[in-house]
Amino acid sequence: MPEFIVGVVVTHRRRELLAQSLAVLTSQTRPLDHLIVVDNADETAVRELVESADVPTTYLGSKHNLGGAGGFALGMLHALSLGAERVWLADDDGRPEGPDVLATLLDCAVRHGLDEVSPVVCDIDDPDHLAFPLRRGTAWRRWRSELGDEELLPSYASLFNGALFSAAAIDAVGVPDLRLFVRGDEVEIHRRLTRSGLAFGTCLQTAYLHPNGADEFKPILGGRMHTQYPDDATKRYFTYRNRGYLMAQPGMRKLLPQEWVRFGWYFVVTRRDLRGLREWLRLRKLGRDEYFRKP
Repeated sequence: MPEFIVGVVVTHRRRELLAQSLAVLTSQTRPLDHLIVVDNADETAVRELVESADVPTTYLGSKHNLGGAGGFALGMLHALSLGAERVWLADDDGRPEGPDVLATLLDCAVRHGLDEVSPVVCDIDDPDHLAFPLRRGTAWRRWRSELGDEELLPSYASLFNGALFSAAAIDAVGVPDLRLFVRGDEVEIHRRLTRSGLAFGTCLQTAYLHPNGADEFKPILGGRMHTQYPDDATKRYFTYRNRGYLMAQPGMRKLLPQEWVRFGWYFVVTRRDLRGLREWLRLRKLGRDEYFRKP
């Protein structure tokens, strides 16, 4: 029997981008059985857009901004309450690369016995280029062609951007942590997936298009390592605070020495920015201490 698949999209004041995303999400060759849109701005125009879609929809307008983490948590739980057997996650500023993405992901998941499968996340303006650098072994890949021609990259997934979860996987790993708000919530779910023992991976034969985020990842040590430095102060706040929390969790602590080397080198040697280093230390301590107030 066909599985009941529910799409979940989280949006916040991006109606035009959301319209482009919904146009592709609702025209898949394997149609969604239901679509949930969580609107963190609770806008009438967004409600009208969602309710005009060509698939059955649920609009969840939130008068409290739940962030990406809380929005996906709400949407995923609502999807399960509708009887979803698989949940397909999408952000409002990206979209599947074409009409066959869901069918390709589902086929890959079934044939490989995957509890979660993600597409490759590519630059929406240049789909041959990855939206985020991806490390394979000790080498960083920035082009889709560098990933090889095999079908599956096991045990790695860029979550929320087109990720397809089974209901059993959500039962096992849970939903995103509301406290993280934005930034790092997908890393936290990836950590849980890894520790759960569930089978997951990235299907290299299909893609999700997303604005390029590679500029945040700054090469150091001749490109052998990267560190993350968002230009926006608010993004840095959530990125570094949430990383402080994540690096204190089981499964992540082994990366702490690398974390200190990467950020220490970037702020002291590359940027010569002692003030930036002190800010990074302060923010990561907030996260490690689970001090989750907003800036």
